[in-house]
Amino acid sequence: MIDQLANALNFSQQALALRQERHEVLASNIANADTPNYLARDFDFGSELEKALERGRRERTEGLALQRTSVRHIPGQGPPLRSPLDESLLYRMPAQPSLDGNTVEMEQERTQFLDNAMRYQVGLNLTTGRIQGLKGAMQPE
Repeated sequence: MIDQLANALNFSQQALALRQERHEVLASNIANADTPNYLARDFDFGSELEKALERGRRERTEGLALQRTSVRHIPGQGPPLRSPLDESLLYRMPAQPSLDGNTVEMEQERTQFLDNAMRYQVGLNLTTGRIQGLKGAMQPE
């Protein structure tokens, strides 16, 4: 039963986590808008979500196993360690390069930041609604 609940919420969990990570990347770009030679970064949300979901599928079959010192111990299994997102960060090509080498374009960053924030909020609302629906289905009548 718990596995089914975890599977039902896996997509939402992965999507919200990636939205949060993208929010941090975009906020970093905005914070460094005046830093000379700063290169704006971002990642492809769709492909990263696919990778995260595939990682989630593998985690159920693979994972970190704890070494038991007695056969009477309960076997422990956890998810494998995640690789950092830094490997997937891409550099943005500016439409109007600046003289100081900074590639942050504030209008584009603000637009991406607001779009990501709205999508995060929508995902959070959908997840909350789904949890409420599951809770309602489990309540005795």
